[in-house]
Amino acid sequence: MIDIWELITADTTLSTATRVSFIERFGDRGKKALGAVDEGRVKKYRDFFVVVGYRDEYVVDDHFCTCGDFLYRGGECTHILAVRTARITGRYERYDSWYYPSLRS
Repeated sequence: MIDIWELITADTTLSTATRVSFIERFGDRGKKALGAVDEGRVKKYRDFFVVVGYRDEYVVDDHFCTCGDFLYRGGECTHILAVRTARITGRYERYDSWYYPSLRS
């Protein structure tokens, strides 16, 4: 089996074939991760990557995420997959500031 991360490194444009392989490997989480990258919802601050979800913002630090899926199940959640993909492809917004979560009521 080909390593998906090597494939993405070789194809940073995320061609249809690469996307299909990614979704085959990671299923729904992979599809959602590609959506976050495509929609520009991956942000890089000085201290963390943040993925803006539909209900909240999730802080990702290497192999850790603040989302409930990661905290409950562990492993690679949608947000970790999105950050890893965004890092390799360079498709993330950069902010020259420290992350400060917005307070939502």
